[in-house]
Amino acid sequence: MIPSLPFPNRSRWAAFSVLCAGMLMIVIDGTIVNVALPSIQRELDFSESALAWVVNAYLIPFGGVLLLAGRMGDLIGRRRIFIAGLAVFTVASTLCGLSQTQGMLIAARLVQGVGGGMTSSVILGMVVTLFPGRREQARAIGVIAFICSAGGSVGLLMGGVLTEAASWHGIFFVNLPIGIAATVLALRLLEPERGIGLAQGADLPGAALVTTALMLGVYTIAEVPDNGWGSPRTLILGGVALALLAGFLVRQTTAATPLLPLAIFRSRSISGANVIMVLAVAGMFGTFFIGALYLRLVLGYGPLQIGLAFLPVAVSMGAISFRISAQVNTRFGARPVLIVGLAMIAVGLAAFGRGPAQDGYLVNVLPSMLLLGIGGGLAFPAVTSLGMSGATADNSGLVSGLVNTTQQVGGSLGLAVLATLTASRTQSLTLAGAGGGAALTGGYLFGFAVGALFAAVAIVVAVLALPAEAVEPEAETEDGEACPEAA
Repeated sequence: MIPSLPFPNRSRWAAFSVLCAGMLMIVIDGTIVNVALPSIQRELDFSESALAWVVNAYLIPFGGVLLLAGRMGDLIGRRRIFIAGLAVFTVASTLCGLSQTQGMLIAARLVQGVGGGMTSSVILGMVVTLFPGRREQARAIGVIAFICSAGGSVGLLMGGVLTEAASWHGIFFVNLPIGIAATVLALRLLEPERGIGLAQGADLPGAALVTTALMLGVYTIAEVPDNGWGSPRTLILGGVALALLAGFLVRQTTAATPLLPLAIFRSRSISGANVIMVLAVAGMFGTFFIGALYLRLVLGYGPLQIGLAFLPVAVSMGAISFRISAQVNTRFGARPVLIVGLAMIAVGLAAFGRGPAQDGYLVNVLPSMLLLGIGGGLAFPAVTSLGMSGATADNSGLVSGLVNTTQQVGGSLGLAVLATLTASRTQSLTLAGAGGGAALTGGYLFGFAVGALFAAVAIVVAVLALPAEAVEPEAETEDGEACPEAA
């Protein structure tokens, strides 16, 4: 059991609000940029291939530093890493907004990705330290899941409004007041902590190996839609990334103070939950990308219609994760709730994969959206709780970074796999004589089916790998008060 920080109940939730503000800023930035990409391309004269680097320059360092930053939070204090990440992210956002050239924007996005990875890597670790009890911890994780789902929708809306009302520069400047306020409140409300000391895990060679491996791996996956899985470039870079990762694992077995003690994977909850996270994120969020293309190119939806079409996903996921997930996780246990949520995601994606090539939103699209939203609202808080359940006071930052890393890798992998398979299926149908519309539709529907398969495999892992939980009633918090923010 992780000892709670010496906060009264209301002070803990005030501190948690600061973590939520940091998470919200990171999540909003993940989607707000997408809306502004056409404007950025026109003003800075990006080519189609170069424009992808506005996104990839952020994702690559973000995914690369998560594990290292999470462990450094355990060693020198999670509060320090969180505040440092906020500062780096805020300064880099300002530089992004001031950018007048392609090189300056991409360089600033690289730094912004480092700050975002540092900030988000320790949030879950701080949550389980603030709330060691099952009930309050489930509520807090549900709120985090709500922010992640609702924040994406907020980012899309803000991106459109700011880009049209001012310019694309405004989407980055919006982080400045949020970042400053969150940093000031973090200094006041988050309890200082010493960490366990660098001597307990300052494995610099291991840190260099894993950070380079993760960055190179994310970069390789991000470039797959352009290069293909079998291209020499993909095979060479992927092989180097795997070799670096293998070197890191070997290093961890011999280092006196390993960065990632491999013993944590003896926990079936931690190891199983991280595998499930990769599969679930790959299936669901990779499908969102091809889903938007399906709605645009097959059903003929405009940009606003696409946003409204996905709105039920965000609303239902947010409502379930915010209001219901904590209650059902506490009552029934995270494992059965996770299985039910994954099953709903699989059915939703399979139903999407049977969609016709003509519009019929209420009958053909809305049911899938609601299944994905409700299933995601149940599954993701549950798998996060399971992934953090084996954490201790000494490694909660590391475990938090690990959960975030698998989520990031799952999203990148799912996008690359589904985009590639969709294009390949469309090409094979075209060569077989199918018309352009039919081939395009067949490619997208095949992608939805593969996404459903990912979710189905995740169910198998949950059934076979995760341990059964003993669900017991939990006493009230020490001051007998429920959380007003999460109630």
